[in-house]
Amino acid sequence: MQTWYRSLLDQWNRKLMNSRINWDTPLQYVKGVGPYKASLLKKLGLTTVEDLLFYLPYRYEDRTTVKKISQLTLDEVQMVSGTIKRVGSRTTSRKHFRIFELILEDETGLLICKWFNQPYLEKILKPGERMILTGKVSLNRFEGNRFEMSPLSYETINESEDRPVDHGKFVPVYHETEGLSSKNLRMLVKSLFNEGFLQNEKERLPAFLVEKFQFPSLSDALREIHFPSTRELYLEALEGRTIFQRRMVFEDFFYLEIGLTLRKNRNSHEDKGISFNTEGVLEEKLLQSLSFQLTSAQHRVLQEIRRDMKSDLPMSRLLQGDVGSGKTVVALISMLIAVENGYQACLMVPTEILAEQHYFNFQPLLRKLNISTGLLTQSLSRKEQMTMLEEIAGGKSQLIIGTHSLVQDRVLFKNLGITVIDEQHKFGVRQRLELKKKGKSPDMLVMTATPIPRTLALTVYGDLDLSVLDELPPGRKPIQTRLFYEKQRHACYSFIEKEIRGGRQVYIVYPLIDESEKLDLKAAVTMAEQLQNEIFPSFRIGLLHGKLKPEEKEKTMSAFKEKELHILVSTTVIEVGIDISNASLMVIEHAERFGLAQLHQLRGRVGRGSFQSYCFLMAQYPVSDDGKRRLKAMVNSSNGFELAEEDLSIRGPGEFFGTRQSGIPELRVANLLRDGKMLEVAREEAISLLRRDPLLELSEHQGLREFLLRRWKDKLDLISMG
Repeated sequence: MQTWYRSLLDQWNRKLMNSRINWDTPLQYVKGVGPYKASLLKKLGLTTVEDLLFYLPYRYEDRTTVKKISQLTLDEVQMVSGTIKRVGSRTTSRKHFRIFELILEDETGLLICKWFNQPYLEKILKPGERMILTGKVSLNRFEGNRFEMSPLSYETINESEDRPVDHGKFVPVYHETEGLSSKNLRMLVKSLFNEGFLQNEKERLPAFLVEKFQFPSLSDALREIHFPSTRELYLEALEGRTIFQRRMVFEDFFYLEIGLTLRKNRNSHEDKGISFNTEGVLEEKLLQSLSFQLTSAQHRVLQEIRRDMKSDLPMSRLLQGDVGSGKTVVALISMLIAVENGYQACLMVPTEILAEQHYFNFQPLLRKLNISTGLLTQSLSRKEQMTMLEEIAGGKSQLIIGTHSLVQDRVLFKNLGITVIDEQHKFGVRQRLELKKKGKSPDMLVMTATPIPRTLALTVYGDLDLSVLDELPPGRKPIQTRLFYEKQRHACYSFIEKEIRGGRQVYIVYPLIDESEKLDLKAAVTMAEQLQNEIFPSFRIGLLHGKLKPEEKEKTMSAFKEKELHILVSTTVIEVGIDISNASLMVIEHAERFGLAQLHQLRGRVGRGSFQSYCFLMAQYPVSDDGKRRLKAMVNSSNGFELAEEDLSIRGPGEFFGTRQSGIPELRVANLLRDGKMLEVAREEAISLLRRDPLLELSEHQGLREFLLRRWKDKLDLISMG
């Protein structure tokens, strides 16, 4: 009885929801869905009507022409239909590699179709069923020059259908999940359009923008993106060039930039910041004690920072600078301004070895200025941590350096004036905000040596002002980068010996600490022993990795800095912050396994002196296509911004920052590589609109306001708007 009652109630709820369908309607209550299909849709991240309508196709198929098997030609995407004659699977000599084969038949001939490592197809596709397939036909020269197809997609045809589904149309293809085909998704989307609810939805883009750019309505845009109505639109849609797609790209960027600007405005005006006196003497004394002159780029950036710190609005600035451009000195001067005004300053870095290096490098300089420095990391003993926490809370420590330990609840500052975050991309948005909450509206400077393409900077860091250090210190020579494979190892070792005989020092970086049975990678500990005992017995070799105790790390780094070691074998703990001017050669083992940004960071550990430096990339076969692109880019360019653009091209925007940058809404249609110009246009329009209506209170902006509150309020942490 209870089951019957629940079923009746569910049907009633579904009818009720269908009668007043809206953007927020759960898909479970949409006609043709129900609880089971809703659970499948959820696997794709689709829970509401809006989610489904904005789940756009990633490609299209031309079903205006379905060929007979005898009409198929080589090496072009074509569509064919027929009846399944036979199916079967076989395993190759590599036992984990399984092939599912299907023989398709029509009145003109037979076609063999192959899928790789998709054994579940045996349960789905059965002899006697009719189906339609799309893919390229190739010639199998090893099996009698027969035609074969590796299908891009397939659909079965119901017995009631007189001809292939969607015959004569341009058909959208969606990313699928098991149990939910592209055909299922297409039918659901089509049913939503047939409901006609979009016709009654008010426009959320301001009318003047729709008119200015001659955009179609939202309803027309979505319908044409899902189902191109003409061949011309289909061909344009393949390249993302239709006016309907351009409208959606503009929307993506416009809403994002509206949200980021609202957040930036809130951060600037919600709390009054600290107005620092920037005309102190500590900066001048520090500069007099340095052995080098600041570059013009450093002077320019410091002027931007002083202007921010002098204002009574909290500074929120991103400092971008390539490896070796001098961000650390700029950060130190910024912190000295706060300290001289009677406030505390803190510097948060991603690794303990970097925190320790900053601490030991800063101490001699700051001691001369009578400034007390503190270090807080997890490796400190409990007693040392408690002492440091007391000194921070009491204000005894004026400039504190630490890792993510700084954001712990037990860390209390007396009067924090500025927070500096180094290598921001290694921290999350939440950690950045948690550190800022340690003071009362402190200024914030975030830094990165991983150059960020402008399009990404405007999206991920759109709520920060941007400063760029685009000049290296004088006298630095470009680092020469070369690619080696295993058969060239002897030449690599000969060059290492030559550099050391010439008075230089060498880094050799490995991706692992200890040997792993699962990964065929050279391990730092094992190779350090082999290098010392078998290859370079006459040289002194040190080992550095993240599992060493702080005192062991410091001892090893000091020995390398004092030239007591010729070679430093290390893991990627030296990726950032290590500065040894006598090191002239960086050898990166298994370079094909590293990301482009990490390779560039590692290379930046050399080339810090006046002599020629080198980076040798030691790769192991086989190398993936993306791996080849990364290695080639490293050899061809030492410009971090060029490499960042290439990295973005290889990995795509979604992977460029990883998952740490949570809090940034996803882009549904826009592509940062393809649509960079539209981003600039949308950003200008967003800023201009919010100048006129900072809280979106005007009646013509109500659709926009409702949309932002509904979809992105939590993610963008927007100001309260009623």
